[in-house]
Amino acid sequence: QVDLVESGGGSVQTGGTLRLSCVGTGHSYTDPCMAWFRQAPGKEREGVATIDSDGKRSYADSVKGRSGVSQTNDKSTYTLLMNNLQPEDTATYYCAVVVFCPRKFPSFNVGSVTVSGMNYWGKGTQVTVTS
Repeated sequence: QVDLVESGGGSVQTGGTLRLSCVGTGHSYTDPCMAWFRQAPGKEREGVATIDSDGKRSYADSVKGRSGVSQTNDKSTYTLLMNNLQPEDTATYYCAVVVFCPRKFPSFNVGSVTVSGMNYWGKGTQVTVTS
């Protein structure tokens, strides 16, 4: 049983900063890749940041330059730091992990990641940005 638990969401004003965390338990990942997704009301879930099994990162254009994704060496904890938050960043943020990643995604990034391709999901953390 693998559990992913997100934390760190909340309500901030425009221009604020949040650090989201995702802790995985009960796992023994093989070649994991991790992605942060978000879903706003009435919209599809979209990938915003990824980190592959080699530590290579990618970001959606909407958050590029003001976000950073990282992982611990044991790949049990992932973090998404978001600066200069805007009202359009308001969404529920989810972390997700795919194992045996290189076999499934020759190139794992926000352009290739898919909701259906991920193996494990957290339940999400709400981020609300007020103007």
